[in-house]
Amino acid sequence: MQRAIAIACTAEGESKIFGFTKSEDVDVALNIAKQLGAEIKFEQNVLFVKGRTDHKNGNVAIDCGEAGLSTRMFSAISAALFQKVEVNGSRSILARPMDMVIDALTQLGAKVDSNNHHLPLTIEGGLNSGEIGIDGSESSQLLTGLLIALPTLSGESIVNVKNLKSRPYIDMTLEILNEFGVEIENSEYETFIINGNQKAKGIEYHCEGDWSGAAFHLVGAAISGSIELTGLNSNSIQADIEILAALRLAGANVEVSSESIKVKKHKLDSFEFDATHCPDLFPPIAALAGCCDGVSTIYGVERLIHKESNRALTIQAELAKLGIEVTLDGNTMHIKGGSVLGNAISSNNDHRIAMMGAVLASVSSQPITIMNSEAISKSYPSFYLDLPVLKSTE
Repeated sequence: MQRAIAIACTAEGESKIFGFTKSEDVDVALNIAKQLGAEIKFEQNVLFVKGRTDHKNGNVAIDCGEAGLSTRMFSAISAALFQKVEVNGSRSILARPMDMVIDALTQLGAKVDSNNHHLPLTIEGGLNSGEIGIDGSESSQLLTGLLIALPTLSGESIVNVKNLKSRPYIDMTLEILNEFGVEIENSEYETFIINGNQKAKGIEYHCEGDWSGAAFHLVGAAISGSIELTGLNSNSIQADIEILAALRLAGANVEVSSESIKVKKHKLDSFEFDATHCPDLFPPIAALAGCCDGVSTIYGVERLIHKESNRALTIQAELAKLGIEVTLDGNTMHIKGGSVLGNAISSNNDHRIAMMGAVLASVSSQPITIMNSEAISKSYPSFYLDLPVLKSTE
């Protein structure tokens, strides 16, 4: 949804986006779209976005809240559309380094001032097409912004990417751009060739259900019961569809059809899983591993440093309160499964940590209290309402 909103901002004509659901991150993207001059309106769950692209010499200030994707993505897009851009945010996003954004936009001719390599940023001079190099080892979010921004410039651009992680997210960006009529040549995820003067066209776009949020329900079923979920694309290129692979590795019963996804509890054994390209799955997979017999191993820990919290350390600390032992060894996390205890944990203002605690409560010996539980509003405000609740037999 965030990508569709961003691309629609650069499009000629009006886009009609189906499948709108509310969250703080999507609200941030919508507010930025308005700040960029787009016209926004709703009809039930359908979002209408009419872009505006005639402000090359203007100034703009955008507020990215705590949304990491919007911060990196819209920094590039705004700099391509305006001569002067002020980028700010709030809470944890202020602690995330912006070096990759600063370096890339500087290579493209912009002058960038920062708060010691953090927000707020002031970006002046606009962007020029050309050839640049970026490091994709920390995040793919800046590359997403460049892939949306650079086609709007006048000449050809080439982006050379070293060590790109989260490739499925780039597949998603390229697929949505293609639906809007923008073509980009991808050579082995190392070189992206982008012709200039491409105008995205307003279209009807159907936004898929979110595998990131669904992962917690699927894990909850695998450890405590059963569930059937509808509204998900079983052939999705979303990174977090890999939760199905993790569930199968652990031994859960998984049934996939074009109509629904069904998961049922079964004897769960320890497993190995590489989450390098789907780092948002660490919290639900950690919950799953905590309920397996033996020690599970998850790779890709280095991807977790600059999330809403340092997710590796947060997972370790909060699961320890529930009696689950987590050890960290470089890029690897080891989780020893066992009985889940009741206790109070903190979300650390991280939406996915709050959801991790909630699904573990389905098997804990005593209630789990989640401090700052409202953190779920960032991506999934209705999560607790959707979470299946066991009714009392009394």
